[in-house]
Amino acid sequence: MQGSANLNLMIKAARKAGRSLVKDFREVENLQVSSKGPGDFVSRADLAAERIIREELTAARPSYGWVGEESDPVEGEDPTRRWIVDPLDGTTNFLHGLPHWAVSIALEHKGDIVAGVVFDAAKDEMFVAEKGAGAWMNESRIRVSGRSRMIDCIFATGIPFGGRSTLPATLQDLGRLMPACAGVRRWGAAALDLAYVAAGRYDGFWERRLNVWDMAAGILLVREAGGLVGPVREGDDILEKGAVIAANAEMFAPLTKVIRGE
Repeated sequence: MQGSANLNLMIKAARKAGRSLVKDFREVENLQVSSKGPGDFVSRADLAAERIIREELTAARPSYGWVGEESDPVEGEDPTRRWIVDPLDGTTNFLHGLPHWAVSIALEHKGDIVAGVVFDAAKDEMFVAEKGAGAWMNESRIRVSGRSRMIDCIFATGIPFGGRSTLPATLQDLGRLMPACAGVRRWGAAALDLAYVAAGRYDGFWERRLNVWDMAAGILLVREAGGLVGPVREGDDILEKGAVIAANAEMFAPLTKVIRGE
């Protein structure tokens, strides 16, 4: 696709960070057998990727604001625009040598996400979207799936870990949804879950307690691919509350009804 200057800048930054992460990922795989473990190494890889992205974006757009997973937010001279960045979504997968993680970059303008990039560097899949211009994976236009029966659909979510308070609600969701559908996947990278909805690989996705950088780019991908996105609790602000439902147009209402327990 022929993207804007900002989108091309985002793609360049994501690719540069992705190359760094792929190199580090090979080292993580080797570290699996060490007694020390790869945790500290992964932290350095994460920080290095964010530094690369930040240098690329701020050099070209020094007036824009910034919010990233690994650094303090910055209020830019231009208060209407900010970058929203997760340099490594799926850190636990990365840590365990699982090749399912991504770089996520979004651009917000006046509270609206106008461009998004999710780069799966391990598989060399670049998902991109710009408001009003559709969604793409590498050089191919992508669309949400056309499935319209719950029993034919595969959905994705994140199952809370480490004693998170949202576990009971998620287990209730699964209890209602799994008997009615073709399956539920938990692959551990929300940005890629949303990108997969956009590409028609999943028919829908929901999760609670996400951060803005986990989902900003992915939400735009789904919308530009013809899907629908809404809050888990009716009336909530998705990015503020961190709870989202996304699906193709046919399955959005049925999935939302199940997740809300209606």
